[in-house]
Amino acid sequence: MEERFAVVASAGSYLQEDGDDIRLPHRWTPRGVGVRSAFTGGHVLNLAVAACVLNDLYREAEAGGVELRGVRVRAEGGFDTSRWKSTGISYAVEVDSDAPQALVTALIATVDEVAEIPRALRQGAAVTRSPD
Repeated sequence: MEERFAVVASAGSYLQEDGDDIRLPHRWTPRGVGVRSAFTGGHVLNLAVAACVLNDLYREAEAGGVELRGVRVRAEGGFDTSRWKSTGISYAVEVDSDAPQALVTALIATVDEVAEIPRALRQGAAVTRSPD
């Protein structure tokens, strides 16, 4: 049986003010990042993807001189709960910017290639327990 775990990370103009988000400090945004997620292992894994993509959008935008008013990344993934095997993670990006759409599209494509957490997961990262 597959169970799904959805999360949202938002910054700038996409921050929610309804009190349901956890607010975390963020290097590139003065009001921080809002996180909407339950606290389970599946949610935290997907949040790592969403947070990395959001962070890298701001990093790459700054490097490329693109001003971002806001970013929202929704990530969702599933697990086959009979074996706790991931069935994959997908994410969607919303960007609020006055930059031309072609430039925003290129920025998102670049981040998809360079974002560290998605890259590591795509390679099948090993996880080991350290001895006590």
